[in-house]
Amino acid sequence: MSSKTKVFITGATGYIGASVLERLQNHPDASNLEITALIRSAEKGEGFKKFGVNVVVGSFTDAQLLEDLTADADIVFDTVDADALEATRIMLRGFKKKFQATGKAPIFIHTTGTGVLADDAAGLKASDVIWDDANPDQIEQLPLAAPHRDVDLEIVQADEEGYVRAYLIAPATIYGIASGKFVDAGLSNKHSIQVPALVSASLDRGQAGMVGKGLNIWPNVHIDEGTADPEKVGHGRNGFYFGLNGEHTLYDVGKELGRTLVAVGKSSSEEPTTFTKEEIDKYFNGSSYLGSNSRGLANHSKAIGWKPKKTTKDFLASIRPEVEELLRTKHKTAALR
Repeated sequence: MSSKTKVFITGATGYIGASVLERLQNHPDASNLEITALIRSAEKGEGFKKFGVNVVVGSFTDAQLLEDLTADADIVFDTVDADALEATRIMLRGFKKKFQATGKAPIFIHTTGTGVLADDAAGLKASDVIWDDANPDQIEQLPLAAPHRDVDLEIVQADEEGYVRAYLIAPATIYGIASGKFVDAGLSNKHSIQVPALVSASLDRGQAGMVGKGLNIWPNVHIDEGTADPEKVGHGRNGFYFGLNGEHTLYDVGKELGRTLVAVGKSSSEEPTTFTKEEIDKYFNGSSYLGSNSRGLANHSKAIGWKPKKTTKDFLASIRPEVEELLRTKHKTAALR
């Protein structure tokens, strides 16, 4: 019987998941970890095996497989979809089974997002509402209909019932082209969602775009800025941790994108213009999400030793490399969800 800590990770082929997996393998205690990843593609699964990852081929749609893998793990990193409510419930059943068999609550580290803080500003105004991850009373005032909120609440409830220790990591606008062995091997996604989607749309229309007037504010965080040890920090109701270290307006992004498009010969104007309704439908599935406000303080994250270095200046500087890379790959990005 293995004495190693069993780690199960979902989303290893994704932008966040691959970064988490590589950090797990580089952790000082990596030799004591037995890491299993759920991979949809058998071909990619073989690639991950070459890097010493235990692979199970399957997806969230296989309820029994997902429950069994969760029940077998001591720690689960869930990085697939912050809105996958049914999959979350399946995983929680697995955690309960594990707890009933061992009497020890397993650890659940779930990636949610600061989209849970978003409003309906549609780019027309900034908000002075700032949410603090160190203030659970304030977090509990978030609307039930907020993005990701239904999933977050299910997880917090499970923690309160005592059969799992849950930590909800809420990154902001994550930026930077991902790097590392999984990216280099073609096994994982190197792009985030928000900025690449904006870049791709702007390239297609020939001018930088924004929702409304671009007055809304979002925080940002670089993909390579890490986290702390879950064994030493609050969980459940006290387990929200924002990943953010700077703020930007959508206009700031549009302006920098406009300058870049002119510099690379893809636009004649540096000034961003408002996306039409037709463009919102075409590029963003009809969603004005990019025009929302999402403002927060990472006091809880920083209180446990998280020390991000990169700022909004770095965020804006990342736009040109993103444009150049997407031009190289014909700016094919996943649809903004």
